[in-house]
Amino acid sequence: MVKHVILWKLKEAYSPSEKETIKAGIKEGLEGLMGQIPGLLEIRVHTNGLESSTADVMLDSSFESVEALKAYATHPAHVAVADGKVRPYTAVRSCLDFEL
Repeated sequence: MVKHVILWKLKEAYSPSEKETIKAGIKEGLEGLMGQIPGLLEIRVHTNGLESSTADVMLDSSFESVEALKAYATHPAHVAVADGKVRPYTAVRSCLDFEL
């Protein structure tokens, strides 16, 4: 199994209420991919970090294999969510992929 974990920092230009709306859209979009992409075993988005957090959104996902993760990266449903709900609103992205 492969874990794919991403942390995003939203752009500073947004108000607190706008950030909450953006985070909800990211969560809905990414978690909505479950069942659409072969090899995707689990996907969760966390948006309610503590005040000590330095990121706004965390993606925690699991895949059957490295190949499944690679296929996810280019899958049209994932690309649509990334291009429509994530990339326009995020300033910083950090990723860690690892095998269990």
